[in-house]
Amino acid sequence: MILITGATGTVGRQVLDRLPADLDVRALTRTPPRVVTTHHRTEVVQGDYGDRASLDRALRGVRSAFLVTTRVAGDDDARFLAAARAAGVQHIVKLSAAAVQDPQADDLITSWQRANERLVRSSGMAWTLLRPRSFMSNTLSWAPAIRSDGVVRALYGSSANACVDPRDVADAAVQALTGTGHHSRSYTLTGPEPVTAIQQTRLLARALGVALRFEELSADEAVAAWTRRHPEPVAAALLHSARRQLEGAKAAVDPTLVTVTGQPARSFATWSIDHAAAFSAGSPSARSE
Repeated sequence: MILITGATGTVGRQVLDRLPADLDVRALTRTPPRVVTTHHRTEVVQGDYGDRASLDRALRGVRSAFLVTTRVAGDDDARFLAAARAAGVQHIVKLSAAAVQDPQADDLITSWQRANERLVRSSGMAWTLLRPRSFMSNTLSWAPAIRSDGVVRALYGSSANACVDPRDVADAAVQALTGTGHHSRSYTLTGPEPVTAIQQTRLLARALGVALRFEELSADEAVAAWTRRHPEPVAAALLHSARRQLEGAKAAVDPTLVTVTGQPARSFATWSIDHAAAFSAGSPSARSE
């Protein structure tokens, strides 16, 4: 049995659909009706990291687990790992972040991810760490402004990021969960080339067949936008991360993904074409992939 946490999220739902059809899979989520998957041997269970009894139920009989946590500075990883160890889980595949390798990245989010990695490595279970660069799907947040105004607004439009397609991260997760040779390994996952927000705007315009313009946000404007969605400490961490990107810290391309999955990393141009409908007029609100 394989357990997938974050089963309705950016990567978790992609992992569900990509797991071999002959495997028994369990999906842990707070909202079972939101789990939609093509994997027909998936058991959906309701649970929460703060509810130990629900974790015990979800982990019963599980051999490997895909662990995703999003509550920055929270203790969800510690809670899950304690329950997994007690349940006899053998292997944890943890979704982390590429920034943990950057010694200059000391923001709240990255520090939290480093602490989570230490917990996984010291858990007593076998582990694999997935460290993706920023997701290409983060650009879905631009969809409302593209549909209404034909404009992309972002901070530091000329700074480059070797962003990765979440589908590629999911493919790597499936390999780690089902294959051999992945224990005690850490994988940095990037796209095939660094791209800037200005370049992404051009590629989206080409995929949509419309004219788009890019408008640079000031740091204050970006922080104000982030603060509407996140607590202030998280917004501050995002600004620190953006400044690290401006300094070139996120532009490096890593070849690990093709080694793990056997397939070349998808480009942002490909991602744009495949997701053009999310940016088109009449599309429902963008959903994170």
